[in-house]
Amino acid sequence: MARQATVTRTTGETDIALSVNLDGEGVSTITTGVGFFDHMLTLFARHGLYDLDVTAHGDLATGSHHTVEDTGIVLGQAFDQALGDRAGIERYGSAYVPMDECLAHAATDISGRPHVSCSVPLPTAVVGGFETDLLEEFLRGFANNARLTLHVRLLAGENPHHVIEACFKAVARALRVATAINPRERGVPSTKGSL
Repeated sequence: MARQATVTRTTGETDIALSVNLDGEGVSTITTGVGFFDHMLTLFARHGLYDLDVTAHGDLATGSHHTVEDTGIVLGQAFDQALGDRAGIERYGSAYVPMDECLAHAATDISGRPHVSCSVPLPTAVVGGFETDLLEEFLRGFANNARLTLHVRLLAGENPHHVIEACFKAVARALRVATAINPRERGVPSTKGSL
């Protein structure tokens, strides 16, 4: 069964079309109008081994907030659809990712219970059109709509570019583990029988 989804979302602030294949090869085509965010989504796809196509048009004249947050929402909706009833998945995943002076850790539980804990101190800055406070906004939009628990921590590092990149890679790699199919798992990985 193909674990793929296509989601579109249009509001007064953004117009987003997104497709994901959870069993892909990490191939992506990303166009959001925010250069650094395009880079982050490209490496998210590559390190998660997800095929990902994103086209987003937003009100960038007011900043990248709406584009980044709404893309997180749509990506979460697509993950939720592609995962279906969650049968056969590993469910839990975590990853440490170093990047130069940075070390980031991400852990996830595809539990059906949305929660985000983001302990990533960043100075207020703009990196390639991406406001640093949008890391948490993106993660929150994604996790709430994918219906999963996500913890992200920065253990070392100061350079905002490196910090955000290490966090995106850690999340992608944690999700890669959690969304993987375990051939020994006969159903939904929960004693309750559903996630």
